[in-house]
Amino acid sequence: MESTETNTAPEPGTAPDLDLVTVPARQGLEAVDIIRRAASQAGGVGPVLHDGSGDTLGFLVPPGTADAWDLPGSACTQTNGRGMRFGDAASPAAGVTGWLLPPEAVGPVTDPEVLRAALGEAARLIEAADNCR
Repeated sequence: MESTETNTAPEPGTAPDLDLVTVPARQGLEAVDIIRRAASQAGGVGPVLHDGSGDTLGFLVPPGTADAWDLPGSACTQTNGRGMRFGDAASPAAGVTGWLLPPEAVGPVTDPEVLRAALGEAARLIEAADNCR
């Protein structure tokens, strides 16, 4: 029986049709840590982009995620392969968008439900930390 699994890591040099969940950097970094600590969750964290200013992180998720994404404080957009460049894991120059976790270093794209849960937990942790000041 052939596998129809679409949750695979991007091939170097290709621009697959993936969606991108964009979140504030602080919440995104917390979510990366949360997912990595819970390694048993659906394959862990996939490739993650950071913007040049350091304000946001972008998680690659399976195509179609944007159709139902409604988590406040985040956005999910269809990339249709536009602007995606794989296979270049070199450190980006200052002020340039680049990989926090390149496709070559991590597994498949991030599972949207795992990401949603991690972002929720991250928001709660950040709120608790901010309220302790």
